[in-house]
Amino acid sequence: MLNFETRIGPDLGADAPVYPAAGVPEWYRDAKLGFFVHWGLYSVPAWGTPHDGRGVPTEDAYAHHQYAEWYGNTVRIAGSPTWQRHQDVYGTGTSYEDLADRWDASAFDADAFVGSLVSAGARYVIPTTKHHEGFCLWDTGTTTFNAARRGPRRDLIREFHDATRAAGAKFGVYFSGALDWHVSDFPPIESDTDLFRYRRNDERFSRYSAAQLEELVERFSPDILWNDIDWPDGGKGRDEFAVAALLERYLERVPSGVVNDRWGVPYHGFLTREYTHVEDIVDSPWESTRGLGFSFGYNEAEGPEHSLSGAALVRLLVDVVSKNGNLLINVGPRADGSIPELQAASMSAMGRWLGVNGDAVYGTRPWLRAGDRIGAPVSYTTSGGDVFVHAIDPTAGEIRLPSELDGAGSVTWLGAGDAAVEPSSAGASVSIPEALRGEAIAVARVTP
Repeated sequence: MLNFETRIGPDLGADAPVYPAAGVPEWYRDAKLGFFVHWGLYSVPAWGTPHDGRGVPTEDAYAHHQYAEWYGNTVRIAGSPTWQRHQDVYGTGTSYEDLADRWDASAFDADAFVGSLVSAGARYVIPTTKHHEGFCLWDTGTTTFNAARRGPRRDLIREFHDATRAAGAKFGVYFSGALDWHVSDFPPIESDTDLFRYRRNDERFSRYSAAQLEELVERFSPDILWNDIDWPDGGKGRDEFAVAALLERYLERVPSGVVNDRWGVPYHGFLTREYTHVEDIVDSPWESTRGLGFSFGYNEAEGPEHSLSGAALVRLLVDVVSKNGNLLINVGPRADGSIPELQAASMSAMGRWLGVNGDAVYGTRPWLRAGDRIGAPVSYTTSGGDVFVHAIDPTAGEIRLPSELDGAGSVTWLGAGDAAVEPSSAGASVSIPEALRGEAIAVARVTP
C-alpha cells in the first residue's frame, strides 16, 4: 500500500504557507486502539472481489478491487466483476447514485453500535463522514447529496458523535479531501497513477472541500482529523480556505486535536500504514489501519477465510503497539446499520482479552526492542517501569526472559497470578499457566 507522508506538492517555493506546529498529543499515544466505521452508499450493494491483493495482476487491481467502498469507481470499469454484478442485481440504467434512495438504515442505534466498539476496547471512534463517492453522512449545507436528505434521512454523524461522547471515547472524522466522484467528471481510476491524476484541483472544488471540513470541525470539534488521499492543489496556498489555514483554525478550536499524514502537504501528525506489516519500532507515532476482512466497507462476498479471527486480531494489536503504533481497526456495518456477526465475534474476543490484559496495551510505550524470537516468540511493551512480555504462542508452555530482565523482582501473569522464574544456562524461563495456554496471547508483567 502507498505511504503518504512523502507525497507532498506542488512546490510553492516562496509562496508556501506556514503550518501550525506539528505534534501528536499524549492521549492519542496512550489510546492504542481505535475503530474506523466505513458506512455509506457502498454498503447498499456491499460487494467487492474478495482477495488479499496477492494473485491479482497489477493491471487488473482496480477492476477487481477488494474494497467494497470503492464500488462507485469499480462499477464504472466496463467488464469488471462489479460492473457485471451491478447490472445483474439492479438492472441496466440504474446508476450508483440511484442507490441513495435504497439506503435503509433503520437498524442503526448509535448508542448500541458505539457501545459495542467501546466494549471491544476502542478508545476512539472515527466514522466516514464522506468517502470518495461524495455522499455526506451529516446534514451539510454544501450539497443535497447527503444522508439527511436522501436514503436514511438522518444526520448519522451527529448520532455517532453524540453516542461516542456519551460513551467517554474520543471522536474523530474521516474525510475524503481530494476525491469526490459526485462533483467530478473523470474516467474511472484504474491505476495508482490515476489515483492522483483524476481529481479536481481547481479553486471552486478546494473551497467546497474546505467548507465541508469547516462544518465538521465547527459542529463536532473532532479529536482527530483523518483526511484521505491528499487535498486539492488549489487549496494548498496561503488562502483562508487552504489546508494550512484550515489546520490552524482546527487546532485553535481543538488544542489537543491531532491529524494524520494524508494531506499532500509538508505537515502531518501521525503516520498511517494501511494493510502493511511494519517490521520494527518506528520512532514517530504511527497508526496501522485495515479492515477485519480485506475490505473496509462491508463486503457480503467475504467469509471466515477472508477475515481476522479474534486471536489474530489480538496478535495484530500487540504487534502494532510493541512497535510504537496505534491500531485503527475497521468495522463495516451492513446498510441497515447492524454489525455482521463475523466481525462482531472477533471484536468481542478482543474486548474480552483486553478486559484482562489492558494494562499491557493502554498507556504503554515500546521497550528496548519490539520482541525476541529466541525460544517461543514474545513481544514487549512497557509502562511505569514494568515490562510486559507477551507470549505470542501460549501453547509453547513457557517463555524465556531477556537478559536485561535477569534478576527481576517479580513476575506476574495477568489473569493468573504470580509466576516462578526458573534460572538456567540458556536464560531464565517462566512457565505459562495451563489456564492461559488457550489464550491468543498470555502476558507476564515483569517488575525489575
